[in-house]
Amino acid sequence: MSVTVTVTEAVTPLHPTADEIRTSPNASSPPSTPPCPSERALGLGPALRQAAFAPRFAARSALVKRSIQTQSLPPSAAVEILNKQRLHRPSSPHYTIYQPQLTWVPSIAHRFTGTGLSILLYGYAIAYLVAPETFSSAQVVELVSTLPDAVKIAGKTILAAPFAFHSFNGIRHLTWDMLKFVNLKGAYTTVYAVFGATTVATIALVMW
Repeated sequence: MSVTVTVTEAVTPLHPTADEIRTSPNASSPPSTPPCPSERALGLGPALRQAAFAPRFAARSALVKRSIQTQSLPPSAAVEILNKQRLHRPSSPHYTIYQPQLTWVPSIAHRFTGTGLSILLYGYAIAYLVAPETFSSAQVVELVSTLPDAVKIAGKTILAAPFAFHSFNGIRHLTWDMLKFVNLKGAYTTVYAVFGATTVATIALVMW
């Protein structure tokens, strides 16, 4: 004889039905979703979340540590590194990106003429202190008198032109200190005036 047994198992849904929501006294607030049974049964919820995010946090921590690593260097090595970096820096302002202007000429020439005249003056003074008889005025006059006229004129021109230009351009700079000719028109006007005065003064000094 065969016996048939019917077993009825009540299964509780994870999410409430629409009827349960309507009949629930707290129907205004939606019920919270319970955690997965496997996580609650095994107690692996926090462990799984920690394991999932651990590689990301570990990589971020390693990246931060690598970015703040420092190395101690002696002062000589630090200066050497700084000098190498300075060699690759462009001039400031970088002159290759600007259109050449007439006002550049007296500005640059003023520095060169001032440097050259200073070297000549201090060089002769030091030489006179070392050997006063050799570089005395009488010896210099005697030496110049024996030179050909072409050499005399060339030498006087080389000395007179920088001296005249530096003197007149220095006056031009003094007018700027008094807030005169500080606009563009005044700058170009004074440039032409300096060039003209330099030419006249150079000819006068050479012929004198």
